[in-house]
Amino acid sequence: MVPVPKLTRADAVAALRNPLAFIAARWTPEPRTVQRAALAALVMSVVIVVTGGAVRLTGSGLGCPTWPECTDGSLTPTTALSYHSAIEFGNRMLTYVLCAAVGWAIIAARSEKPYRRSLTRLGWAQFWLVMGNAVLGGIVVLVGLNPYTVAAHFLLATALITVAAVMWQRTREGDGAPRPLVGKAVQQLVWFLVVASVLLIAAGTVVTGAGPHAGDSSDVKRIPIDWETVAKLHAVLAWIVVTLTFALWFVLKAVDAPKGPLHRTRDLFLILLSQGVIGYVQYFTHLPEALVGLHMLGSCLVWIGVLRVLLALRERPEATVDLPGPAAEVTVGTRA
Repeated sequence: MVPVPKLTRADAVAALRNPLAFIAARWTPEPRTVQRAALAALVMSVVIVVTGGAVRLTGSGLGCPTWPECTDGSLTPTTALSYHSAIEFGNRMLTYVLCAAVGWAIIAARSEKPYRRSLTRLGWAQFWLVMGNAVLGGIVVLVGLNPYTVAAHFLLATALITVAAVMWQRTREGDGAPRPLVGKAVQQLVWFLVVASVLLIAAGTVVTGAGPHAGDSSDVKRIPIDWETVAKLHAVLAWIVVTLTFALWFVLKAVDAPKGPLHRTRDLFLILLSQGVIGYVQYFTHLPEALVGLHMLGSCLVWIGVLRVLLALRERPEATVDLPGPAAEVTVGTRA
C-alpha cells in the first residue's frame, strides 16, 4: 500500500487559506478527467432545466410556497403538504447536485497542468450563474410564478448551458490562437443561425408565459397575449433556423469543409427535425405535459447543437513557447 502523507499544521493552514491551490499542488488530473468533469457540469445544467420544467408542468411551482425555506419555519416539506411540495423540494435539492458538478469542474480545471486560467474562469462563471439563478428562482416563488420572472429564470439557465458547453469544448482544445477552418461567408451564415436561434428560444419563453401551463393550480398571472399567435411566430422562427442549418450544411459540403463543422451541422439538423416533430404534435394535441417536457429538453439540445457548430468553425492548437537554440518550439500541454 502507498503510505498516506501526514498533514502538517502548515498544510492545514494552506488548505484553509486557498483550498483550490492546495489541491492543485498535490493532484494533477488526466486531460480526460477534466473533460468528463466539464461534461458532467453541462449534463447537470440540462437536467436542472428539465426538472424545473417538470415542476411547472405538474403544477408544483408553489409546492414550497416560500424561499429559501419550503414553508415558514421548515426547510423541508411537512406532512401537511402535498406531493407538489416533494416535487418542488426535489428540484431545489438538485441545485446542490449541480453545484457539486460545477465545483468538480472548477477543481479539475484548477488542478490541470499546465494551469489554464481560461478554463478556471469558465468554471467560476458557471458557479455564479448557478447562484444567481437560485436567487432568481426564489424570487419566482415569492412573486407567485410571475411569467416574466419565469422567462428570465429559463434564459439564465440557458446562459449557464452556454458557458458549460464552451468550457466542455475548451477542455478538448489547446490555448493557442484560434485558426478559422472556414471562410468569412460561412462564418457570417453561422452567426445568422445563432441570432435566429436566440430569437427562437426567446419566443419560446413568451409562449410558455402566455400558455396554459402556469406552474400551479391556482390563478397565476399570464402574459396578456394570445399564446397561439406567439406559438405560430415561434414556428416561423423554427423554420428559419432549420432553413439556415440546411443551407449551411449544403454550403459546407459544396466547399469541401473539414469534417468537424460538417458533422456538427448534420447533427444539429437532425435535432431540429426531431424538435419540430415534437413541437407540432404537442401543438395539435393541446400541449400534453409529457410532450412539453420533451420539447424543453429538445430546446436545450438545439442550443447546444448551435453552439457546437459555432465552436467547430475554428481550431485552437496547443500553446507554444519559443526557446533559443535547436529546440525552437516546445508544445505546452496535451489534450486527449
